[in-house]
Amino acid sequence: MQSAANIRIGISGWRYPPWRGTFYPKTLRQDDELHYASRQLNFDEINGTFYSLQRPSNFNAWYDATPADFIFSVKGPRYITHMKRLKEIKKPLANFFASGVLGLGEKLGPMLWQFPPNFKFEPDRMAGFFEMLPRDIKSATKLARSNSEHLKGRTVIASNVNHPIRHAVEIRHYSFKVPEFVTLLRKHNIALVNADTAGKWPVMEDVTTDFIYIRLHGDKKIYVSGYGNAVLDSWAEKIKLWSTGREPADAKRTADPIGGTAKHRDVFVAFDNDVKVRAPIDAIHLADRLGIKAGKARAATFETSGD
Repeated sequence: MQSAANIRIGISGWRYPPWRGTFYPKTLRQDDELHYASRQLNFDEINGTFYSLQRPSNFNAWYDATPADFIFSVKGPRYITHMKRLKEIKKPLANFFASGVLGLGEKLGPMLWQFPPNFKFEPDRMAGFFEMLPRDIKSATKLARSNSEHLKGRTVIASNVNHPIRHAVEIRHYSFKVPEFVTLLRKHNIALVNADTAGKWPVMEDVTTDFIYIRLHGDKKIYVSGYGNAVLDSWAEKIKLWSTGREPADAKRTADPIGGTAKHRDVFVAFDNDVKVRAPIDAIHLADRLGIKAGKARAATFETSGD
């Protein structure tokens, strides 16, 4: 039989000066970079949200610059993950979802929550955070209405669409590498980010929900290394397996397999090895291996044996 999987291959951010004249044409205006990048790939992480709250006008501009079937993931604020460290975060969460995120509408993909290397696994704290996360546009709108007074006049707390909101978590402390954490993610239907960090931080390839989120920071030197043909071939094969509901035989799991049979899983892949202008080129090469053509954000279909 066949199983259709929505596979998204993209980059983390799009505004990098070294890309100008290399990935981006020399004559391209800076304001047109997202327009250009979104015609080469079908997915992008918005990482400016990690550093500060954005304005609704920014999200509206990003929406307008991209094709109808383009998808963004949005990186959660470091104020929540790194500074507040998940303590007393209801208001910051409300401010984040009120800042214009919901204006992305049907182009809103997973929310990405990245934790710092010194953040250790505390089950109760993580569970409390997971329980606070909105799971669809409607619940996010309700949360956003409790935003801080100082944001008055610069919020968007409504959307003309309602669809599920997915969440993915990237960890960087080895205390998370325990079955208990994997079980907690599965209980709350949250994806564990499969992060390639050149061996700097934990590698965990456990499947925890109905989609896969992969971040490729570099396989030899973090943020710098490009990906060679053999490595890209390997990732392409893994993605085909995950997308068709299976798992690689050599998957680096911390817990037992999730169990059951999935018809397919959506897969999101973001290249974050941007220092030497490798990210967009590597992303295009991986997309080519998966039959995802430039400028066509479409589902990829692979043959499965039914197992």
